[in-house]
Amino acid sequence: MRNPLFYIGFLLYLCVLIGGCAGRSAPAPVVLLNSQVSDVSDEYTETTYKVQRGDTLYAVAWYTGNDYRDLAKYNQLSAPYTIFPGQILNVTPPSNLVIAPVKTNHKTNQSTPPTTNNVDKSLVDPPSPQAYRESEKVVKPQKVTTVKKSSQSVKKQAPTSFPSKVQKWVWPAEGKLVGTFSKSESGNKGIDIAAVKGSKVVAAADGKVVYSGSALRGYGKLVIIKHTDTFLSAYAYNDTILVKEREWVSAGQQIATMGDSGTNSVKLHFEVRYRGKSLDPMKYLPVLK
Repeated sequence: MRNPLFYIGFLLYLCVLIGGCAGRSAPAPVVLLNSQVSDVSDEYTETTYKVQRGDTLYAVAWYTGNDYRDLAKYNQLSAPYTIFPGQILNVTPPSNLVIAPVKTNHKTNQSTPPTTNNVDKSLVDPPSPQAYRESEKVVKPQKVTTVKKSSQSVKKQAPTSFPSKVQKWVWPAEGKLVGTFSKSESGNKGIDIAAVKGSKVVAAADGKVVYSGSALRGYGKLVIIKHTDTFLSAYAYNDTILVKEREWVSAGQQIATMGDSGTNSVKLHFEVRYRGKSLDPMKYLPVLK
C-alpha cells in the first residue's frame, strides 16, 4: 500500500494542472477582412469573367480588383473597350502574354506575382481593426508634417512597382460621417463623408491612379487608386478631379474636390477593396477621437 502522502501530492498536482489549463487563454483567432473568416470567400479569385448585360470594362476592372488598362491588354482590346454580354474576359495575364520588364537604374529583389493561394493574412488584416459605434462622428483636420524644401532638393522618383502592403491610411476628407459600411447585398459598400462643396478630397494611402472619370454608373466623377497588387480605394461624387490616370500620389495628397455628381447631396463616397471584395473602411482608417 502506497504512502497517503503520495495520493495527496498526486491530487495537488492534478489541481495545479487543471487550473493552469483553465487559466490559459485560447490562441487568438485569425481575423480576415470583416472579422469573419468566411468573408474571404467573396474575393474574386477566378482567372476569367463572363460579361453580364450592362457591364463595361471599367466596371469589370472594379469588380475584379484590376486596372482597366491591364484588362484591355490581357484581352487585346482597344479604346473604346467595347465588350458584349456572354464574352469571356481574362482577368489575369494569359500564358501567351509577354510583359516587358521595367528597366530601373538600381538592382531590386525579384518579386513573385500575386496569388490567391497561401495569402499572407498580415497583408489583408488591418493592424488594429476598430469596431464601429453608433454615434455621430466628425472627421477632424488631420495633422500633416511639413518638410522644408532645401535649395538643392531632388525631385522624388515615382515608384516602379507596388509595395507588398499599405504602409498607412489617412481619412480621405474632413466632415460629418453620414453613411457607414453594410454587409447586405444592396447595402453601402463604403462610407460617406458630408461637407461643403469644394472641400478637399485626399488620397487615403500611397498609390497610383488607375481610373479618373465618370464611366462607372452610380459613382459620378470617380477616382480609383491602386495601393498594392490587391488593394484599391475609390473616391466618388467629386466636383472636380485634380489627378490623371497613371499618376502616383501620396497619402494625404489632394486628388479632387467634394461634390454631388451622381448623387443628391454634397458628400464623398469612399470604398476600399481587396481583390474586388468590399471592405469596411472604418477598420483601416485611423480611429476617430
